[in-house]
Order: sequence, then structure tokens, then C-alpha cells
Amino acid sequence: MNIWKKKSVEQILEGAKKTGLKKNLKAKDIAALGIGAVVGVGIFVATGEGAHMAGPAVIISFILAGIIAALCGLCYVELATMFPVAGSTYSYSYIAFGEIMAMIIGWCLTAEYLVATSAVASGWSGTFVGILNSIGIKLPQVFISSPSKGGIVDLPAILITIILTALLCYGMKESARINNIIVGVKIFIILLFVTLGAKHINTANYVPFMPFGWKGVFAGTATIFFSYIGFDAISTAAEEAENPRKDIPRGLIACLVVVSILYVSVAFVLTGMVPFKEIISENAVPGALARVGITWGSALVGTGAILGMISTIIAVLYGQVRVFMVMSRDGLLPKAFSKIHSVHKTPYIATMITGSTAAIIAGFLPLDIIVQFLSIGTLLSFMVVSLGVIVLRKTMPDFPRKFKCPGVPFTPIVTVVSCVVLLSKIPVRTWIGFTIWLTLGLVIYFTYGRKNSIVQNEGKSSHKSRKIA
Repeated sequence: MNIWKKKSVEQILEGAKKTGLKKNLKAKDIAALGIGAVVGVGIFVATGEGAHMAGPAVIISFILAGIIAALCGLCYVELATMFPVAGSTYSYSYIAFGEIMAMIIGWCLTAEYLVATSAVASGWSGTFVGILNSIGIKLPQVFISSPSKGGIVDLPAILITIILTALLCYGMKESARINNIIVGVKIFIILLFVTLGAKHINTANYVPFMPFGWKGVFAGTATIFFSYIGFDAISTAAEEAENPRKDIPRGLIACLVVVSILYVSVAFVLTGMVPFKEIISENAVPGALARVGITWGSALVGTGAILGMISTIIAVLYGQVRVFMVMSRDGLLPKAFSKIHSVHKTPYIATMITGSTAAIIAGFLPLDIIVQFLSIGTLLSFMVVSLGVIVLRKTMPDFPRKFKCPGVPFTPIVTVVSCVVLLSKIPVRTWIGFTIWLTLGLVIYFTYGRKNSIVQNEGKSSHKSRKIA
């Protein structure tokens, strides 16, 4: 068997036609899905984490991350309009590089989305419990903490994951409506923080601006980069968009603009209000307002953080399920993952398995091992998409492109180099964990996926037919 065998465009599009998913997402829904994924735990938690590494220069970290994400976003738009299918980077890799690379990237996406769902659910639990504590409601410690933190199970994290899993099983249109409302509230809350906080900026907090130099700035960028996972989530929605060749580019560009403005604004105000060493990551934004005596604003922003993380869980859980669905459709995972519900038209088995797994991880593992692990998967995905644009310009020059990434090959090359630089800033222990995860994926491929691959078996079937003839 040829593990580098590529999938044809016809095979990719044929699989999408057979899926049975409802096409009812508009550009605004797709933009909100991306914003929901990007502006969640990233803006409420990663901003503080980045500030500890870069100081006030975390502002530059977010600008750099935004520039890299924008360059890669242009590459995403070109491929998403060429191949309007679910699966995102996984599907593009199958066409550009072949099956083994598609499996590797699909497995990277699995780490990225599954762990992200669990991490955000854990963060949501911490914020929710904090708000309950502030109004005098104390929950038993054994039911709100993972075993490593002295508890038995983080029950709120499990419950929120299961509730949102059930929502996604019920239907994507209903999920999108709820997500749109939450995203609107979340943007209002963030703008409220920026407006209130701007009046309490102390310019002395910006000095020194780069206490750890450029090394700290790049380390901050590498740490917060997982926040831009939303771009990948957008491209997984291609099969459910009403007009994917128009809705995906519009949704992605709108998401990019809104997210970049919000992140830089929050980083600027937060580091101006609070000395960077005193920022509490788990409660960075609400804590900053409480510090200057705006308790009502702190409570409101804390509530917004809870809602914001809900929309993030919806988006990343959605993305994971769609990747599983497409990998199953190709035979690399069991067929149950691509089974569509006859009434709700959702991949309900994949959704339930993914949600249950994420709930278990969120309930029993600590949050602090997650962030940089996520960034590896995001950066590798961005690199493959960028390289895919260059390869397909050479191998499929005449294929119609509704949108062309400007500056090829220079734009994709700059993106790849930038991603490599950020990957080099991630600690060795994180790479060891990621390598173990990747090894598990390769074992699954060589023991199950290669034997059941639709692409591999079609080749064998046609060879047998010719032999009989």
C-alpha cells in the first residue's frame, strides 16, 4: 500500500455530497463560530499568561500572533473556497500531500480540539465556582476540583461539556443561534471592560515595556497562539455553509478583524491597569476591575467570561466532531464516527463520544498542563495549510480559485517560518507529550486506518477488476 497516496478532488467532493448535513450557516454564523472559538479562554486567561512571559510587551505578542494568523488566514481562504468540505486542514492535506500526512494532521487536530474543549470546560468551572463563592455559595471542594488539586472530580466542568454536547447533537442551526447570542454578549462585555479600564490606566505600569526582551515577546506569542484556533474551526464548517465559496471567506475575514482588535485592546488596557507580575491569569480581566474598585463591572465581566467560554466550547467541540466525521468517512477511523442522525442531521455518535471524552479529561485532569500543548497542534496545522497553497499552485494550477492568497509563495513561506520560530519557543516537556500523542495516532493508522482506508481499498478493487477482466 502507498501511504502517500493522495485523494482526488472528485473523491473529496463526492464524500461531502453523501454526508447529509444541513446547509444552513450564513457568513455571520461562521464569523460568530470563529469569534466564539478565538475570543474565549484566550482573552480571559491567555492574556494573563502571556503578560507573565512578555510583560506589557504582550501587546506586541498579540500583534505578532495576529499578523501570523492573518497571513495564514489568507491561505485558509484559498483552500476553503477550492474545497468546500468539512475536515479543514486534514482534507487539504489529503489532496496536497497524501494519506499519511492527512492522518498526522488529523491527529494533531484531534489533540488541538479535544484538549481545548477540556481546558476551556475546566476554566469555565473555575470562573463559575468563583462567582458562586462571591455571592456566598460554597460548593464541596471534592466535587469542584480534579484529584491533583485535592478533589475527586471537577463536576461543573463535566456538566457543562455534557450539556453543550447534547445541544450539538440536537442541531447545528440551533447551536449557531445560541452561539450568535453569546458572542454578541461577549463582545459587549469586552468592550465594557476596555471602556471602564481605560480610565484607570497607569502609564507607570508600562515601564519597563519589555522586561524580558524579544525572547519574552516570542515566548508570549507562542503561549497565546492557541487562541487563534478559531480559524481552523471556521473551515470545518464548509459543508454546512449555505454558500461556502462566499460565506467562508467573509466569515473568516470578519472574524480576523474583530478578534485582532479585541485582543490588542484588552492586552493594552489590562497591562496598563495592573502591574504584569500581579495579574492573576485565572481571573485576569474581572480581577483588574475589582482591583480598582469597580465591583459591579467585575461581576458583569465575570459573567461575560462564563458565557464567552461556553461559546468557545461549542466551537471547538464542533470542530473536533467534524474532523472525526471526515476521517471516519475516509476509513481512517471506525464508521460509527461518520453516522448522521436521521432527524437532526448531525454526526451524533461522534459528538457523544467526543463530548464524553472531553468531559472525562476536564473532570479529572488539571488545567495547567494544557495551553502550550494546544499551540503545537495549531501551529503545525497553520504550516501545513500554508505549504498546501504552494504545492497546489504547482500541481493544480488550472483549478478554479474564487479567492487567491496574495503574494504566493512569499506569504505562505513567511507564515511557515514564523510558525517554526514560535514552535522553537515551546518547552521540551511539551514536545515529549505531543510526540507520545502523535505516536498513538500512527499506531492507530498502521493497525486500522491503512487497512480500512477508502482510498487504499478503491485502488485494490480496481486492480482486481482489471485482473478478472
